[in-house]
Amino acid sequence: MKKLMHSIAAALLIGACACTPTYELMAQDTQLKQLSLEDLLSGGTNYRYTENLYGLQWWGDTCIEPGIDSLVAINPKKNKRELLTTRADINRALQAKGLGELQHLYAVRLPWPKEERILLSLPGCYAVYDWKADTAALCREYPKEAANMDYATTSGNLAYTMGNNLYVNGTAVTAEGEGIVCGQAVHRNEFGITKGTFWNAEGTLLAFYRMDESMVTQYPLVDVTARVGKADYIRYPMAGMTSHKVQVGIYNPQTGKTVYLDTGDPTDRYFTNIAWSPDSKSLYLIEVNRDQNHAKLCRYNASTGKLEATLLEETHPKYVEPQSSVVFLPWDKDKFIYQSQRDGFNHLYLYDTEGKLVRQLTQGEWMVLSVAGFNDMRHEVFITSTEQSPLQSTIYKVNTRNGKRTALNAVGGIHTPQLSASGKYLIDTYSTPTEPRDIALVQTLNGNVTGRLLTAANPYEGCVAPTVEVGTIKAADGITDLYYRLTKPADFDPAKKYPVVVYVYGGPHVQLVNDGFMHGLRPWDYYMANKGYLMFTVDNRGSSNRGLNFENATFRQLGIKECSDQLKGVEFLKSLPYVDPDRIGVHGWSFGGHMTTALMLRYPDVFKVGVAGGPVIDWAYYEVMYGERYMDTPQTNIEGYKECNLNNLAGRLKGHLLVIHGDHDPTCVPQHTLSFMKACIDARTYPDLFIYPCHQHGVTGRDSVHLHEKITRYFEDYL
Repeated sequence: MKKLMHSIAAALLIGACACTPTYELMAQDTQLKQLSLEDLLSGGTNYRYTENLYGLQWWGDTCIEPGIDSLVAINPKKNKRELLTTRADINRALQAKGLGELQHLYAVRLPWPKEERILLSLPGCYAVYDWKADTAALCREYPKEAANMDYATTSGNLAYTMGNNLYVNGTAVTAEGEGIVCGQAVHRNEFGITKGTFWNAEGTLLAFYRMDESMVTQYPLVDVTARVGKADYIRYPMAGMTSHKVQVGIYNPQTGKTVYLDTGDPTDRYFTNIAWSPDSKSLYLIEVNRDQNHAKLCRYNASTGKLEATLLEETHPKYVEPQSSVVFLPWDKDKFIYQSQRDGFNHLYLYDTEGKLVRQLTQGEWMVLSVAGFNDMRHEVFITSTEQSPLQSTIYKVNTRNGKRTALNAVGGIHTPQLSASGKYLIDTYSTPTEPRDIALVQTLNGNVTGRLLTAANPYEGCVAPTVEVGTIKAADGITDLYYRLTKPADFDPAKKYPVVVYVYGGPHVQLVNDGFMHGLRPWDYYMANKGYLMFTVDNRGSSNRGLNFENATFRQLGIKECSDQLKGVEFLKSLPYVDPDRIGVHGWSFGGHMTTALMLRYPDVFKVGVAGGPVIDWAYYEVMYGERYMDTPQTNIEGYKECNLNNLAGRLKGHLLVIHGDHDPTCVPQHTLSFMKACIDARTYPDLFIYPCHQHGVTGRDSVHLHEKITRYFEDYL
């Protein structure tokens, strides 16, 4: 759920004196251009997007900037630019070999730091172009049906899938039957899993997932494009039901042999965070039990598949959730970095290959968000963290010998680093509340900016713009600070009374309020503020980047404490003299759809209008990995599932509630919405329903404009 939530969803009694606004963005003159949904949404015909540089990468310690027609090398020390080659030159060489042509250079790669060659992905093949010799050559061909391509640049071996089987260099590695999937992501993309194949450093051995889901109940989605609608079955393991079984294989292209890890019966276990040892003799992975309260870091022999050692174990009375594989120190093949929330916040721990803790590298009441890379010579690891603020992502270098940390960006905001091969330089892509995107070259020795690659213009320049404020209120526990965002119309008049729409997500792995551009304001919020609404969002307990206790406070009762925190947000709103307390609405998608529906039902006299998209209604209908982590099973948490089942509250609906669902949603299946409609009919309450045919968990593309116009009209009609 969480990866999709990032793209679709992004959603407290304390008087005004307890609120601490930290920023206010300047409103534009009301005579300026008024933006429409066509301007604001990516599916719109006049979409105003923030300028970017696509395909930025490192070639050793040289920054490479691809364009449509040119490939430029930038010396980060001197900020000196040099043209390497052009699209015309590359296409001329490709056509001479009958290999097709490129439409742009954004997707080219330079994976060989000491070689003047470019890797090109073309329809049906990989090719290389040598810009010194001005020649092109074919690397590997693959069928047009191939997917999940994984090209090993060190060896030239190519893995891909067709259907549910895995192939390497055109040879079938697996030949499985119905219900068995190889070489693809497993465990429904939980635990940080995004792919199904893993080459070793030399590109000579391929670890891969084999998932047997033949025992998993098939769920029927309906294909309405056929003249006679037909069932489109997906394997969907609901909470408490039989789940799939996963194995990890290691394929040797030279011998054509596959060895499977001897993990015993894989029933009710999750195999996550795969990593190769530097010498390719061992495979590391983290095994998690079905209850998700016990994790083991295991080392397997890559030749025999036998378990060599269980290096460390972690337990927690609620849940453990490993998200990252181990990362070996480039200068010491016997030591690796392990990430853990064992002390309440995600931090880095240095271990040796025997499982002995060398030292904890980071600690404090803040989160390590990512590991960006290393500086081998200075024995430093580069991270992003929330150390300066839970709303920010700051780049630090950490000395692995003593744990000393040094911040590398003086500017606040949200930073994403790309580290050069040696770690001497990085590309810093960031945004702040007033800057939509900046890209700078930074020297990691001292944090100095050596060059600026992009300072993007405000895409809304010359347009009517709302004002955005952020601050804190107390959660329902009276102790915990929660961050909110309040957006006001450009022509805001404190003497008027305004309707409010609360935009909510509220679930794990999502943070809506941050110090990125306009504090993470969504385009629809921008649009609605310009139409005269106050837009309000608060990140309740259970959301991301605030530590384990903040997140797991909602364990076994999803939607209960979250709603109580959201109600504190409403109490704060009602303390503001310009808020109309009788016109408060709420909108959210996915977990936010659950929250929207729950708020309408649990507080029917507070919320007048709601629009719930793709909502979870009954957690017993949701999938095993996510659902059981936060709710346990329906068999072991009977009261929790009953309390959180919104079908049981259908009779409490008073206001206007619109439920929207994609009819092909494989994440939150349509059964949620349809069961709720049935419960409301039985209870004689009257929600509204809108279905998006052929859409999955989100309504994307051109139809996103229709979706947001539909949502807008509902609030216009009833709020």
